[in-house]
This record gives sequence, structure tokens and C-alpha cells, in this order.
Amino acid sequence: MESTLRDVEKICDAAAGIKILCVGDIMLDRFVYGRVSRISPEAPIPILSESSIDRMLGAVGNVARNALSLGATTVVASLVGADDEAAEIIQLMSDLPGLIGRVDRAANRQSSVKTRYVSNGQQLLRVDRERVAPLSVTEENQIIALIDREIETCQTVLISDYAKGVVTNRVIEHCLARASSLDIPVILDPKGTDFQRYGAVDIIKPNVSELSAVLGQSLSTDEEVEAGLKRALEILPARTILLTRSEKGLSFIEEGGRVCHFPAEKREVFDVSGAGDTSLAALGLALATGASLESAARFALIASGIAVSKSGTAAVTSDEVRAAIRSKVRNTRSSKDELSADDLIAKWKADGQVIGFTNGCFDILHAGHLQTLEFAAAACDRLIVGLNSDASVKRLKGETRPINSQSDRARLLEGMKPVDLVMIFVEDTPLELIRKTEPDVLIKGGDYTPETVVGSDVVQARGGKVLIAPTLDGRSTTNIIQKSTKSAAE
Repeated sequence: MESTLRDVEKICDAAAGIKILCVGDIMLDRFVYGRVSRISPEAPIPILSESSIDRMLGAVGNVARNALSLGATTVVASLVGADDEAAEIIQLMSDLPGLIGRVDRAANRQSSVKTRYVSNGQQLLRVDRERVAPLSVTEENQIIALIDREIETCQTVLISDYAKGVVTNRVIEHCLARASSLDIPVILDPKGTDFQRYGAVDIIKPNVSELSAVLGQSLSTDEEVEAGLKRALEILPARTILLTRSEKGLSFIEEGGRVCHFPAEKREVFDVSGAGDTSLAALGLALATGASLESAARFALIASGIAVSKSGTAAVTSDEVRAAIRSKVRNTRSSKDELSADDLIAKWKADGQVIGFTNGCFDILHAGHLQTLEFAAAACDRLIVGLNSDASVKRLKGETRPINSQSDRARLLEGMKPVDLVMIFVEDTPLELIRKTEPDVLIKGGDYTPETVVGSDVVQARGGKVLIAPTLDGRSTTNIIQKSTKSAAE
């Protein structure tokens, strides 16, 4: 069962107090901005008139920076060289309250630096300066000591492998052993094609091109992705594989073979630099708060979507995630008058939103109705209310009912905050409507058990759930009518 947007927003509330250990290669990202107005007379290349330079933490530093901006305390465990760029990296970390830099200098290493030249939002050139080499035994001991210094106070471990040498087999094995002893998850962003060496991490998070290269097969369609994920789960020791799919969103497979797809929200892509770091940070933070994998995946998708709309190696804040969630809610609600019910439900499902369904006559609205609707709305992203037609009510309640016409009852329900869509059915039960709308959650108020609710078998057969809403004693349309009749007689 997918999570709701409300569950995703709760991650932002729970982030304070979470501490995340980020292990891996760290870099200095430089962005040189300027304006191009002419071509060099010396060669057919643009001339950039430099206007500004931004310096940011890259690779595992960007993972930590994003987890920090989303509300967690973060620790970076890495190595840099004995050079001026190392001093810049260390200074950038010290400038961020809440980010703990456990970074040692290694005399024989060179700090990794990526310099991007940008004009009018377009990268013209990237220059990398680095020396790629595996760690020596002494350097591995340094990293392991840094990990041991902090891991016992952390709720999750994120490993960011940029193939610069820090993420060795021994470092991975140590992280897995210590995390297992502390019962905290390890989530890893891989590099290269040897995914076996990462061992039994809780989640491995490749992108489409990386996993496609490992498997030697196309991963374009949902069907190809499902087949690829199932094969990957069979041959890799990782417990869960989460695949980022760029504009197609993300998909994951867990132990047991369940595959879930989450479509991406359409956004203008400004710069993809560091978007993978953002999704790793968001995923780790969400799981550290105790969120389900579905909620964590949706949280990561929203955060990375915000990141690509920014310039540079961007950090995403929890306020931006909250704003994106609320905008998603507003945009969907504003489309109610523009789309048919079928199209609206299809849109909600395409957006990965959880659909809830409840039903009733709702003849004279009262506090008991409101309580049921509020309970139902809290269990889903979008609540559909099935409303008995006038003829249906008359058959169920007698010739004197309904008191209010179906059009009036529908209009009143549509004006209530918990309700996203009202659909009138003419049958005695909403079974056909439930089959048509295929809700994820079926909610019913009253003296029922999940097994006795009409449509429960249909919903549960699709992996959905059935909830029974609590009732308010003494609140019913029948009681209201009886009181009114008695008062009139007196």
C-alpha cells in the first residue's frame, strides 16, 4: 500500500533529532558563471566573461549538505588531500552549523575538484582535477576510525561512491558490520558495474544507465524495469534495489519481489548536478524517521525534483518540500472543475496518489458524518465519496426519504474540506462504483468489520486495505428526523 502525501509531509516534522552518517568520496564543486557574447578568434570556442564563482561541497559532502538542509544533523567521514582545495572543503563544512566534518588529510592524495563553466544556465565545460587511487591500509584505518567515532549516535548510514577511492571493500564491510550491530540501515549510491562488492546493503540506489550496464539489458519501460529489478534482486546481495529513472521517476523492488513505481512530477530541469545526492539524502533521512519505504521514495522524488530546478549543486530545504506537497494538493483540487471524474481519478493515480473511498446517503449532514469524512481523508491523498441517488435512498430508507435531493447532498459534500470528489450511484450498494474507481483504501463508518464492508474483497484483492471509522454516539439522520417530528408534534 502506498503512503499518502500527509505521511510524506510528516517526515519534515520528524527530521529534527535525526543524525546521519555520510561516508564516501568528497569533492569541491566550483561553478564559474559569466556571459558569452563572442567567439574566440583563436579557435571556434566561446569566450566566457567571468562574473562570479560559487564553491560548494560535492559528492558525499553534497549528500550531507542536503540531509542537513532537510532538517537532520549530519556527519561526513572522508579523506582529502594535503592541498589548498582541502582547506576550502574543510572551511565549507565548518560554515554549516549542524554538519560535523570528520575528514582527515592524506599526504599522498589530491582533493577532487570539479569546475563547471556556466553561461545563461548552460554548462559550457567541466574541468576535473583529481588523482584516483584506492586507499592505503593506513588511510582505510583513518576512515574506519572516523566511522567508529560517530556511528553509535546515528540513525542511518549513507555511502556515496564516486569511484575516487574512499569506498573500498573493507570500508563497506566495516559499515555493514557496525550498522548491523546497531540495527540501523545502510543505503548506498553505487558506481561502476561491480555491484556485488557492495554486499548486503539495505538499499542500493543506482540510476537506469548504471543498472542497465550491470544487467546488460534495456530498462526503458515499466515492464523492462520490473523484469530487470527482479533479475537484479536475484543476483545481487542487496536487500532492496531502488532505481532512479530521471524524468520517469523511480521504482523499487524489495525482498519478496514486490515492485513499486513512482512517477516523477513534471518540472523544468535547470541543472541536474547533484540530484542523485539529494535523493540519497532524502531517502536516508526519511527512513531514519521511521517512514515506510513508499513514503521515503516519494519524499526523495519530491526533493530531487526540486533540486533539478535549481542552479548548481543544490541543497533542498524541508520548507521547499512542504511547499511542493501543498502545491500538489492545490493543483489537483483546482482541476476538479476542469476534468471528468474518470480523468481526475486517472490523474491522481498517475501522480502516485493514494485514493480513498467511502459512501453513504448523507441525507442531513451532521457531526458524525464530518468525523467519518475527516477520518477517511487522513488515510489517503484523495477522498472519493460515493453518494446514494434519490431512488437508492428511497429503496433503502422508505418513501419519506431522502429529505434533501441528490444534487443538494452532492453540492454540500463537495464543499467540505475532506472531500475531493463526489460520485452518485443508483444501485443499492456502491460495489460497481468501487470496482470502477479501484480505490487503495476503503473506509466505512458504523457497526461493521472489515470483512462485512461492501467491496472489501475487491479492494483487498488489489493489495488495498479496509478501515472502520469510529462513530459519534447519538448522531444520525434518523435521530435528527425523529427529534424534529417529536418537536413539531408537541
